[in-house]
Amino acid sequence: MATLKNVVSRLLRGCTGLQTLDTRDLNIKTVSVNQQPARFALGDKHSFKGTPLDITLPFDLSRGQHVIVEVTYQTSPSASALQWLSPEQTAGKEQPYLFSQCQAHHCRSMIPCQDSPSIKHTYYAQVSVPKDLVAVMSAVRDGQKVDPQDSGRIIYKFRQPVPMPSYLIAIVVGALESRQIGPRSRVWCEKEFVDKAAFEFSETETMLKTAEDLAGPYVWGQYDILVLPPSFPYGGMENPCLTFATPTLLAGDRSLSNVIAHEISHSWTGNLVTNKTWEHFWLNEGHTVYLERMIGRCMEGEPFRQFKAMGGWKELQDSVNTFGANNPLTNLVPSLQDVDPDDAFSSVPYEKGFALLYHLEELMGGPEVFMGFVKSYIQLFAYSSVTTDDWKNYLFSYFKDKVDVLNQVDWNAWMFTPGMPPVQPQYDTTLADTCIALSQRWLQAKEQDLSSFQESDAAALSSHQLIEFLSLLLQGDPLPLTHVKKMQEVYNLNAFKNSEICFRWLKLCVRSKWEEAVPLALKMATEQGRMKFTRPLFREVFHFDKYKEEAVQVFKAHRAAMHPVTSALIAKDLKVEASSSGQ
Repeated sequence: MATLKNVVSRLLRGCTGLQTLDTRDLNIKTVSVNQQPARFALGDKHSFKGTPLDITLPFDLSRGQHVIVEVTYQTSPSASALQWLSPEQTAGKEQPYLFSQCQAHHCRSMIPCQDSPSIKHTYYAQVSVPKDLVAVMSAVRDGQKVDPQDSGRIIYKFRQPVPMPSYLIAIVVGALESRQIGPRSRVWCEKEFVDKAAFEFSETETMLKTAEDLAGPYVWGQYDILVLPPSFPYGGMENPCLTFATPTLLAGDRSLSNVIAHEISHSWTGNLVTNKTWEHFWLNEGHTVYLERMIGRCMEGEPFRQFKAMGGWKELQDSVNTFGANNPLTNLVPSLQDVDPDDAFSSVPYEKGFALLYHLEELMGGPEVFMGFVKSYIQLFAYSSVTTDDWKNYLFSYFKDKVDVLNQVDWNAWMFTPGMPPVQPQYDTTLADTCIALSQRWLQAKEQDLSSFQESDAAALSSHQLIEFLSLLLQGDPLPLTHVKKMQEVYNLNAFKNSEICFRWLKLCVRSKWEEAVPLALKMATEQGRMKFTRPLFREVFHFDKYKEEAVQVFKAHRAAMHPVTSALIAKDLKVEASSSGQ
């Protein structure tokens, strides 16, 4: 069990005598206010919100008075924000590893706090770790020293002077090394991957400068990337000063750098301007996808942005199909009353949000004009948290000479209606045409036509186009088994290392009931824990009736090594009872 002593400091301005902080599974030892002991009590436990910590201040406050609240506590082994890895679960196999993932509302299981994106704060931290390990946080590194209480430990110091919400507090401890990849950037990971990661993310400074040209100055100082162990559940996490990245990005061809472009973009949309509640998550993610694709436009050209937008539309269709077209969680602005935000997570806020912004871009006069609005929106609301109404009111104010056009938008259909958007943008298909043509050949091929396919068909496609080709095949009915076997024979897709390609290929094979692909799909689902890949692969095998029970058994055998959020969601997908023991 980890003991995080020393304190959580909160500035309370003009408060009443009772203060409430969010907690989940924390063992509170003592509370003091301005070094005076304070009474505290824990309220009733809520299924996903945790337990309120009520602190009675030992004196009356005058308006504007600042106080320091100190809480000494222990986290629980089952803290949902923290994953503790044994040495066997790391690349180096010698040292344990700890990482946090606080979004959406898990910081309260690590720190007693006001765990809402509507509250922003700076923070300072000192972390004591064994001297063979390194600590990094979502903050600027501020020196280190030998722990005066134990010469076998080192204290790492951190400061985050830019106000930010609690879900962006992050900590990692492990056998980490780093490499310089730019004037304000390092890449951190275990030594086994550090050079590969440095190569993969070598375009980071170019992306940062491009984003600054589009959105304004980068205010966070350092921009480092940390490549996590395979169980990390997301592609990336935009923790300030220290983007977390999945090792599934290490494709060896820099083709997955759009994930880093996405996380860089969050430095403005999400971290600087933040959704006030999780109902407005699209303000974070829709704008970030828009900015990410604008970076792609600057670096690769407009056809590339159009191509990525087409792929995003298909991801949105997949999410709507998975949730159901009438599911209110497919609203752009869903009601999350009594809904765990983790259960609502999907590509809807990302891609439905982007589709709305792209639609508005077309109505308002093109990318340069609309990017002007996005930049102005960021500068106006920087350092604050906003709602959809705040955004919409400013949109109407900024484009005051085009209000008649904005009034013709079906806002209710876009914002508060489930399913696909009311308007499908007509994206340019230049880069997609080759993929569409090849996918149509496979979809229409009879068995006697299979000999016409050649290795050169796939060799002519970029990684992005190959991903799109497989995505198109997944949209229709399952391919006949003869077809996927022939595809493997001529394209040898099993040999690809790019995780986005492998994932779609294995999904296609299992859907076509190719039994040889089942162990490969379960291997990919358990060797890494990125939910984008792991959940759909388990679902595909689960829906292959002959292997339904095997999917359940493999999940049960591996769930202890999974991130708590991942295992909880897969358990729901596979209709497995939730684990009673903490992870």
